Amino acid sequence: MIHSKVIGFVATQHPAKARRFYEKTLGLALIGDDPFAVVFDANGTMLRVQKVRELVPAQHTVLGWEVRDIRAEIEGLTKRGVRFERFDGLSQDEQGVWTSPSGAKVAWFKDPDGNTLSLTQFPE
Repeated sequence: MIHSKVIGFVATQHPAKARRFYEKTLGLALIGDDPFAVVFDANGTMLRVQKVRELVPAQHTVLGWEVRDIRAEIEGLTKRGVRFERFDGLSQDEQGVWTSPSGAKVAWFKDPDGNTLSLTQFPE
């Protein structure tokens, strides 16, 4: 088993939009921007937003954050223009939060390329 830090990856066809979203909307610290990727520090984890020519966004969550207060995070992101997703078959509340069988609260949103991202608040 590899016992090293994880590096997260997500793809973009629109690097300038992705950079603004991850840096300004989500508040991640920019590490660098080169011909291959826009790189961020996601709370100690490197996130490489890969620059690609073609992208078909996955139909599932590709990146998520564990949060302490999902409601406060949703409120803050909504004020910055983020729209939370709704999915058929999931019982989501007025903010788009779904409570899983384990009690975890989850909400989903998309980046400018249509990649599905999530917030999760685990029960204490």
